[in-house]
This record gives sequence, C-alpha cells and structure tokens, in this order.
Amino acid sequence: MNTYLKNLCILAVFYLNLHTINSNITNPYYNMIQFFTTPQKSVIATQVDHKLSEAEVKELCWLYGEATPVNDSEISGWFVGPRREMITPWSTNAVEITQNMNLHGILRIEEYFPVKDENAEHDPMLQRMYNGLNQDIFTVNIKPAPIEYITDLETYNEKEGLALSPAEIEYLHGVEKQLNRQLTDSEVFGFAQINSEHCRHKIFGGSFVIDGKEMPSSLFAMIKKTTKENPHKIISAYKDNVAFAQGPVVEQFAPADHSTSDWFKIKDIESVISIKAETHNFPTTVEPFNGASTGTGGEIRDRMGGGVGSWPIAGTAVYMTAYPRLDGGREWEDILPVRKWLYQTPEQILIKASNGASDFGNKFGQPLIAGSVLTFEHQENGEKYGYDKVIMLAGGVGYGTKRDCLKGTPEKGNKVVVVGGDNYRIGLGGGSVSSVDTGRYSSGIELNAVQRANPEMQKRANNLVRALCEEDVNPVVSIHDHGSAGHVNCLSELVEDCGGQIDMTKLPIGDPTLSAKEIIANESQERMGLLIQEEHLEHVRKIAERERAPMYVVGETTGDAHFSFVQGDGKRPFDLDVAQMFGHSPKTVMVDETVERKYKNVSYDVKNLDSYINRVLQLEAVACKDWLTNKVDRSVTGKVAHQQTQGELQLPLSDCGVVALDYRGVKGIATAIGHAPQAGLANPAAGSVLSVAESLTNIVWAPLSEGLDSVSLSANWMWPCRSQKGEDARLYEGVEALSDFCCALEINVPTGKDSLSLSQQYPNGEKIISPGTVIVSAGGEVSNIRKVVSPVMVNNEKSTFYHIDFSFDELHLGGSAFAQSQGYVGSDVPTVKNPDYFRSAFNAIQALVDKGLILAGHDISAGGLITTLLEMTFANTEGGMDICLDKFKTDDLVKVLFAENPGVVVQIADKNKKAFKELLDEAGVAYVKLGKPAEERQIMVTLHDATYQFGIDYLRDIWYETSYLLDTKQSMNGCAKKRYENYKQQPLEYHIHPEFTGKFSQFGISPERRTASGIKAAIIREKGTNGEREMAYALYLAGFDVKDVMMTDLISGRETLDEVNMIVFCGGFSNSDVLGSAKGWAGAFLYNPKAKEALDRFYARKDTLSLGVCNGCQLMVELNLINPDHKKRAHMLHNDSHKFESAFLGVTVPTNRSVMFGSLSGDQLGIWVAHGEGKFSLPYPEDDYNVVLKYTYDEYPGNPNGSSYSVAGIASADGRHLAMMPHLERAFFPWQNAYYPADRLADDITPWMEAFVNARKWVEEHTK
Repeated sequence: MNTYLKNLCILAVFYLNLHTINSNITNPYYNMIQFFTTPQKSVIATQVDHKLSEAEVKELCWLYGEATPVNDSEISGWFVGPRREMITPWSTNAVEITQNMNLHGILRIEEYFPVKDENAEHDPMLQRMYNGLNQDIFTVNIKPAPIEYITDLETYNEKEGLALSPAEIEYLHGVEKQLNRQLTDSEVFGFAQINSEHCRHKIFGGSFVIDGKEMPSSLFAMIKKTTKENPHKIISAYKDNVAFAQGPVVEQFAPADHSTSDWFKIKDIESVISIKAETHNFPTTVEPFNGASTGTGGEIRDRMGGGVGSWPIAGTAVYMTAYPRLDGGREWEDILPVRKWLYQTPEQILIKASNGASDFGNKFGQPLIAGSVLTFEHQENGEKYGYDKVIMLAGGVGYGTKRDCLKGTPEKGNKVVVVGGDNYRIGLGGGSVSSVDTGRYSSGIELNAVQRANPEMQKRANNLVRALCEEDVNPVVSIHDHGSAGHVNCLSELVEDCGGQIDMTKLPIGDPTLSAKEIIANESQERMGLLIQEEHLEHVRKIAERERAPMYVVGETTGDAHFSFVQGDGKRPFDLDVAQMFGHSPKTVMVDETVERKYKNVSYDVKNLDSYINRVLQLEAVACKDWLTNKVDRSVTGKVAHQQTQGELQLPLSDCGVVALDYRGVKGIATAIGHAPQAGLANPAAGSVLSVAESLTNIVWAPLSEGLDSVSLSANWMWPCRSQKGEDARLYEGVEALSDFCCALEINVPTGKDSLSLSQQYPNGEKIISPGTVIVSAGGEVSNIRKVVSPVMVNNEKSTFYHIDFSFDELHLGGSAFAQSQGYVGSDVPTVKNPDYFRSAFNAIQALVDKGLILAGHDISAGGLITTLLEMTFANTEGGMDICLDKFKTDDLVKVLFAENPGVVVQIADKNKKAFKELLDEAGVAYVKLGKPAEERQIMVTLHDATYQFGIDYLRDIWYETSYLLDTKQSMNGCAKKRYENYKQQPLEYHIHPEFTGKFSQFGISPERRTASGIKAAIIREKGTNGEREMAYALYLAGFDVKDVMMTDLISGRETLDEVNMIVFCGGFSNSDVLGSAKGWAGAFLYNPKAKEALDRFYARKDTLSLGVCNGCQLMVELNLINPDHKKRAHMLHNDSHKFESAFLGVTVPTNRSVMFGSLSGDQLGIWVAHGEGKFSLPYPEDDYNVVLKYTYDEYPGNPNGSSYSVAGIASADGRHLAMMPHLERAFFPWQNAYYPADRLADDITPWMEAFVNARKWVEEHTK
C-alpha cells in the first residue's frame, strides 16, 4: 500500500473512532458547517458529515430555539466564540442531544456571539475573537504526530515543561540501557506525570536535613503516626484516594435491578464513611472556572473511586486569593502594589472559581454545605507574601458499603474498562506544571495543562458506579479516577503489579488530530477506570447503556508485570515494566536551615473601636458569604440537615455541615473546615494547631457518635517549598506540630494532600510567595442529625450567654483578622497550650449538645468574640444582647473583642443553667458568663466602667457589603442591589393549616414499610437528572410503590408507563441545560416514537397524575402539558439575575383547584429553590392559569427569578398535572428545612408530605 493510501486509511480510522459519530457516519470525507442564527442574534455553527435534509434542518431550528438557517457558507462581522482547538463540553452535550433526537452525522456544535469590534471583552483562556465565521472555524492544522524517540532527555524535559529532576533524568537513562533503546515521547511524558511531585508526593516521603541535622521522621510518617496511635474506626487510610471509617447500619433505598426500569426497595447496609479534600491551585490560578470546576469534579471522583466504588454525598470549598480590591480597594489592601496579573485578577478568580466549583456541584448533584474564603497580602522584612498563586480546595464526605471499601487484587484476564467522555487535547502535563512555580513555563504549556469540565458526563459515570455498588453483587475488582496523567496513570494504577495491555483503537477519540502521547496522557475529565470480572461484563454494559454512560472495554490484565499501550498497527508508544514506570529514583532530600522571622505586633487605641469593627467585618474572610451560598445548591439529595444559611433571614452563618446517611433522618455525617495561615506565617506550629482547633470548634455543634473519637481529619498542605531560605524548615515544623497535637487529642489524620509549589513568578523576575497554609477538613459520624445546634440566638430573655475557652492560653492578636485589617501580622499568636483541656472542653460541649441543653452556639475564630456575638444576632429581625466582659482577666477591650483564641459562645436557658454548670465543672472546663438577650436591637458591651454600643442592623449591612460588591460581578439586571436592599426585609414566615398534626399516623404512612402497596408511581429521569432519589422516597413514604424509569427505558420501548398512575419528572440539569433547560429532554420525547407514544397514552388516560419539579417543570412547560389549549404558550426563562439561584425561601399556597395542593390552600411554608432558568413567563392574565404556588415576596430575592405574578407553580385546569420550580421533595421532613418553627421541629413530617399523600389517595380512589 502506498504512503498516501496508508495515511488516508489511518485518518479514516480516527474519524470512525469519534464517539460523537459512532457508526452513524454517512460520509467520513464530507465536512461542512451549517450556520443558524438564533432570536438572540447568536450564531450556532453545526458541523455535519452530510448535506442536511429539510426535515433535519427543521428539527435543528426547533432545537436551537426557533433559529433561522443561514444559506451562506460564511458570515461577516466580529464574533466571540470558543477556541477552535478546544471542543467545549457545551458542544459535547449539544451533539448528544441531536443523537438522542435521532439526528445522525453531526460532529460539533458551537455558539458564537456578535460583538462590536475586535476590542470587545472576552476571556482569552476559553474564547477567541473571530473576524467573520467561515468553514475553517473548527479547523486545527495539526496532524497526529508520530511516535518520537527522545534523543536528548534534558532538552525535552525543559521544552515540554516536565519538571523532571536531574536524578530522575539519570534514572531514565538507566531505563534506556535496560531496554537497549531510546524512550518514546509517550514514555517520558507519562513517566514525568506519574512521578511528578503532584502525583507522588516525594517531598512528604523524603527526608529533611535542617540546620545540618537529619530529622528523625518524614512528613508522611508523622501524619501516619496519628492513625497508628489513634485508629478508632478507620478501616482504610493512605492506600486509596479516600479514607474510610466504620459507619452505622443505614437504609439503602434503590431499584432492585439497575439494568432496566425497576421498583425501589429498602434494605439495610453496613456503611462506611469517607472523607477527602483535594486542591486545584495551579489550574484555578490559570483558568479559574475550569480549574475550580475540575478540582471539584476530581475530588468527587476520588470518593466515587474509593474501594471498589462508593458514593459522594456532600462537598466543601475554600478559596484563597490576593486582595480583590473591590470598589477601588480598601486601605489595608495597599500593603502591596497591584501586580500585572499573569492570567486573571484576584477579583476575577474569586468570581470565576466559585462559579466553576458551584456549577460542577450544581450539575452533578452534590450539595456544598461548608466552606471558607480568605484574601491576604503582606510585606515585611523585605519579603512579599500573597495568594497570587491561589488556593482552591474542594473537599467532601461520602459513604459506601463496608463490603466495597477495600480494593480487590487484579488477576490475569480482568477486563480494563473506561467509563466517561472522549479524549481531547486537554490537560496535558497538569501534574508536572502543578509541581513548579506558576509562571515558570510559557503560557501555552500552562494553559494546555488546564482541563475542561463536563459534570453531566461525570454524573452518568457516577450513576453506573452507584448502580454497581447498590446491587447484591458488585463485579468491580478495582476502580480509579482519571485525573493527573490521564490514562497512563489511571490504568497503570488500576492493573497494579499484575500488568496490562491497552488497545488504543478501543479508546474513544474526540479529536482525530491527537498523537499517541496526547491520547495516553491527556487529562480530559469525568472518566473512571474500572477492572471488571469478565463474566459480569454484559450486565455492566446494560447498565451503562441505560444510563447513557459511554463504556469502553480497552484492555485486560496480563499477569506479567508489564504495561503497554498498543496501536492498531501493532506499534507500542508505551511499553515498560510496571516497576520501570514508577521509578526507583533517589529519595528526595530537603536541605534547609531555620530562619526566625519576626512580625510587628499590631498597635491600637480603643477610641478607634468602631473603625476597627467596620474594617474587620469587611474582610472577605469575615464578611458575609451570601455571594457564594446564593449560587450553589445546598439541598440536592434531600439529605442535607444543616448547611450554611440560618435563621428567618437565611444568612450564611453556620460553619458546620451535616448530611443524613438515609431518609430516616437520624444517623449522618458532619464536616467542617479550619485554617490559620496568618498565624502560621508568624509561627508555623501555632498555625497548624489553630487550623485543627478551628475545624473542631466548627464541627463540635453536631452530636458525634463517640465525641472527639469520631472525628477524622484531612490535612491539605499548600506550601512554597524551596522558594526562600527557611520555608522547608517551617513546613517540617508545621507538620510536626499538627501530628503532635492530633496525637495528644487522640484523633487521626487518615488522608490529605500536598501542593508544595505555592509561589508565582512574574516576567520581571518578581516572585510572590503564598503563605504556607494547611487547611484541615474534619469529618465524623453524627448520632442524631436533628440535634445539631444553630449559631442563631434565641430571643429568650430567660437565658444566658457563656464563653468557653479551648486554648488555655492568654489572649493574643497575632495572626488575627483585626491585625490583618490594620496591615499587620504580629508575632504574638495564640495556640492551644493544653491539648488534654481542649479534648475535655470539646467533649463537654458534645455532651451539652447531645442532651439538648444549648439553645445556640458559635465558635470564635476570624473576627474574634465581637464577630461571634454579632453573627449570633444577624439572622434575626429582633433582639440584641447585654454583654459584660468584667470576668475576663484583662482590661484590654480590643484583645477581648478581637483575639482569635479557640473557643465558643453558648446560649443556655436559665432552667438548664444548673445542669450546664454541673457538667462543665465535672469535666474541669471553665466558663465565663457573658450576659443575656435584650430587647433592643444592639449589643451593649461593658468592661468595668466603660460601655460600648454596637448597632446590630447597621453592622450587619457593613458585614453584608463585601458580599454585595462581589455579587455585582455575577448578578445581572441590578439584582445584587435588590438583594442588598431586601435581604433583611424578607423573613421566613409559616402558617400551617390547623388540621395538620405533623405525624405519620395522620395519613396512615410509615417509614417502616417494606412491602408493596399496589399504588404505583414512577419517577422519570434523563441524563443529568440529579434529584430523583429524594423524589422517589417522598412518593414511597406517601404510600406509592415507585419505579425508576430512565429515558432509555422509554425510547427502547421496554417501559410503557401503562402500569403506573402517577409520573414525576425529576429535577436536575438534563443535558447540562445546553440549548435551553429541558430542551434536549423534550427532544428525546418528541423525536423518539416509542417514548412519545408512551407519554401520549399516559396523558390520554383519566386515572393519571403528573408532577414536574425544577427541570421537570421546565420539561412540562416545554412539552405544553399544563395548558395545551392556550394559543400563546408559557415559557421558562433565565432568572432575572442570569445566575443559578439557591435559597430556602417562603412560598404561599393560594386557594387552588389541584389534587396535590388543594388541602394546603392558605398555607405559608418554607421550601428550597435551586435553578438557573426558573422564570415563568405567562402571556395571559393570572386568572387564566390554575396557580397553585406563589413566592411569598414579590421582590427579588424572595421571588428568585422574576416570575410573572410571583408564580412558583401552575396546574392543569383539572388539577391533575402540576409543574413547579421549588423542591418540595427536599422539604417534607422538618430536618430538611433550613428554618422551621421551633415548636414543630419534633414533627415527623411537614405539609409537603400531605401533598404527596393527597396524590396517593386520589389514585386509590380512581383505580378502585
């Protein structure tokens, strides 16, 4: 065969492997782009492999929102659109939507937006400017590079940014001699990623020589010591991507058979609890949205990949940047001049990174229930510090079955399976580049190392893993996430020493121009690698096809301890022994000397107290975090028992997140975060201790099953190693202090992560060092999720506030938010002087929580005591405090109010004072009476003869202002200002009809039921749906037998809906809301005959009900199922803010004619909303609709989306079919509600369960 024909054949094979085309290619050599203009004037470019028919054009016009096809092959004008070389996740989803509509041969779809000229604002990280659109906008003039044999390792190392050390290069020369050949580009590149500091944590495993003396232990050994000495319930530590601890026996609520539509069943499982935190600092610095998004996705995959599969349940996030200089900046932000930022400004990073992390969790379906923000810069002693290289931490908790918590042993013949998305030229070299200073390499290398995120694809992969773990037999031998170094790292770790061979023709290729190296090592996200026993492969494939989770059998284990990738032509771009891959290069040795740095202590004058408080309350670390919580889902799963927003005003005040392990609402998991890098800058040992202490004083409000012994920690170390003399010694000191403190507290640190290149280098040679930082995430089993203590003060005059110190230290201001706000760090930092006392104080508070003796409680950390007291009052509309500080052993009011010594403030009812004091006295824990609640809306503070008055509502606006300023950067149409004006004007109010008792018995329902009732309902979901389990359980508890129906069940015809009388379209992000919310879902119904027939037949029956919530509501409106007789159709539009809205807010049930809500007429209730396109646009007068639910407040944010007539839900004229945006399925238990009347917290259920019972009763009556 001549060379031309051979190349042509190879190119054809690449095209045939395109996942987006599969076997539906009409002509692999035809390639044209058809343009469509939308009503919003954007242009959608559609790449096809054949000439579109009229029918296909018509379908695409509908899909693109009544777009118009463009007859020309090019369009003039300036446009902003995606970089041509990066196929966007939006495109991947859009192409799949067309496939699900039976449209074939569509290769890529991207959207372009017209702009005035080439100077228009755009994000060069993700977008580029186009001068006209033509047939070349997707053309990348790259041919797949051939396998390259590396002749000069040293030059290749620097050119590719591989960050290989001289010792590692020497080791590779040794491998060349063993093989008697030069290494390939894939082998060198792969080796660099696999053995990077980012992946292998060589510093933590290395030895330290400090001041000429070799230290007795490695950093890893000191961390592992905590679990060795205090194993408690730890089952797996340090040998997996997560740590597992023994959990309680809980209920599993899941379908019996996941390969088809089947009925939900309940069974008991012995659980394990997982904890994990991940950092994604470098990618977030370079491209914040995707960096933080993929950081969140990677951390979720870590928990998915624990053992042989487990379930993520809730997440956390931390963002640390340089000063954002909002609104022109504040005085303390002038401590360093503004830099010429490498990629993004700190303000952009804060907004985009939090958008990215939030977006991933929202679309995947993981609630974010705790987090933190810190901004910091400092200059002293000729050294410059700041988070120019930012910190982005994504953490979380999860659970699994004890059966599945340990990985199996690979055996010869196991099948290697990859589940998830295609390979793209994305994330190349992330491990290496993350291991050095940002700015060291060219922007091209650094940008290539950034991944893209597709949370909806990861959700599909997760559904497969979830299914395998829920079935009676789990066929997974081992599982590993795809992250740093892509296939080469994931699949080699999967097969372990057994070895394996990967068939590259089986790998899904999303870009036919990829070289072998790029295929092997790219870090395209949302993929999992699994080892499957061959006899179970077909069943696994059926589940994957049902969940639309792309699954590829790409190889098998070989049993020869050799690992290779083999091309279709037989060549092996990667061909090494497993032992050669992981290297035996010399152990890392860190040589440093101790440098004692002193920082000036803050000076102050009590006369400036008001100014001090105003400054502290505006620091991002202290200020209101509403700009973060208002855009991230905190309710999905229906298992969230405690999250950030508290009280009748729903302000973000809680630092303790709690989730239930099942819907019985008793056993759960708590998590909290702590960090103290300002104190750590002055004293790394104290910084470590304070970080642990803060995580514990945050989690103490949840009743842990065995007190402090229930807690496990994840320690994430971000440090500027080798950046200046003394830093490595400081790291060692910090790790040693954390280890010693945890051992003294008798708790363990079974997991963690390190990122030890935390500095940024600028083109002018300037280097900004990020302060050495440890972020501690605490997690533990909760004995009763209903007993968690809120920080919101109870307006009970017969109660008392007490201060309980945990530090056993004098008050110090070093490292405090107050010192920072004055431009200082200070060397006089607090610490915990007596770990035994801390343990006693912690367990004493735990006993008080378990006995229900605490009305309210809050930790003392950023901002000190005064911030704690203010925050306890902020979420109320009435009441204040009278506080006396005379019992503190100092006359220094500033120290008393602003010191951040670990401790707590508790509110105790006077009737319980005796029991409170007896318990603390018996534990040997001291307490100081602070004062009592007061009627006036102020905090009156007295110290000896001086009295100070702090206006709560005034200071609350100061505290909220920073959030408002950040919110203006993310909310459109003046919504940020409306939120700032209205947040305190819209308290939650309840009015529950008097006939409702709140007891299961009222409706004859019981959570104990495990037998069929014969009344049948089905939940219907599409890929991207994430709220199905809570909906299914709500129906089940109401008395339905519930069937799990996936769209593939309907499309294939294996499910007809004929045996069910109620269907529910569940919430989530079907197709990631690409091309409009529920548009793709609607297309799957409209353009698949069997699905359409099943739906039409269901709605033609007279014995049926339907409900659509959130995404399901959008689907019902798109399919016109509510008012089919209206000539003018209703529409669901983007929220007025043009952002995702997450809130627990008030709704009113008007007098209405509906099956579900009729009996609730007149009720005012709280409910969760979590949506981006929830605005009802109703063209007719309100009376023309059967309005069944309205937002209690007409103004934003009480009306979160700007809906016509403040409508939240509408029903069909006969009341049988209901579409609503809020999530009643996440608020049917009192503990699910973020705020509920105190006198009804002991109820079994809320009135939302009555709505489901009404549906069940109606079906019973109409099917007799």
